[in-house]
Amino acid sequence: MPTAPSVAAEAHTRLTEVFPELTVRELGPGEPAPRGGGWVAAADLAAGGAALDAFLAWDEDQVVRDHGTRARPDVIATFGLHRYSWPACLLITVPWFLHRRVPRYPVTHVSYDRTDGTMRMAVRTPDSFACLPGDPAALLPGARVVRDEEALRAEVRAAVAEHHEPLLAGFGPRARRRGRALWGMVTDEVVEGLWYVASLFGEGEQDRARRELELLLPGATRPYVGSAAFRELTGPGGEPLPTRDRASCCMYYTLDPDDACAACPRVCESDRVSKLVAAAAG
Repeated sequence: MPTAPSVAAEAHTRLTEVFPELTVRELGPGEPAPRGGGWVAAADLAAGGAALDAFLAWDEDQVVRDHGTRARPDVIATFGLHRYSWPACLLITVPWFLHRRVPRYPVTHVSYDRTDGTMRMAVRTPDSFACLPGDPAALLPGARVVRDEEALRAEVRAAVAEHHEPLLAGFGPRARRRGRALWGMVTDEVVEGLWYVASLFGEGEQDRARRELELLLPGATRPYVGSAAFRELTGPGGEPLPTRDRASCCMYYTLDPDDACAACPRVCESDRVSKLVAAAAG
């Protein structure tokens, strides 16, 4: 029998509408998670064994194919964690941003496939979610009504941390990073993922996302590292250039030192301005 979509389904559908490279499918009751091909369960990645080996082999092959060289194992693991964490954070942040609902997705509820050139996620209907008073969803099973917006932001931070804590235990030794460095990566994925997709939702939504993210991550919100860290530079024509300071390094510079990302902590201000101007022109 068909089942009603979850409280997050509409937000995930909207996400795919504006960003078709990422699809999210809810599994029906009793429906097994997809297996085979490139599918991997998030719980298996967290276990850090053969499934993680196979997952990272894809990143290693991609580096050889695109750059003609091999990357260090810790760089490969960093790439792999980024490529999983970026869409995983959106499972939580997009329903919050669009509908003020915060679903919980433990690693046992998520499977992922990125081997066909797109990102596909299969998720179990959340067992619980947080929402605000007055939301019609507050009457649904599993609803936890919180008092205000700040309490809801705390739920976002807790939901992302719940999903990532076991994953960081799996990826951490491969990436040769520990607590603060790993949580710096998660901080960047939360901010940069939502900031990007909000730009696709419509006029003014990216600015709204910036304000929301500054409230979500004002600093001193452990285990996250630092704040959303947005700031503005000035271009050669006096134009504003929005940017942010990353809490972590994505390690891309190890493959191409001359093409580090604009937000790289290693990039000086003048080079950052040049990169931002070029990106805006493109």
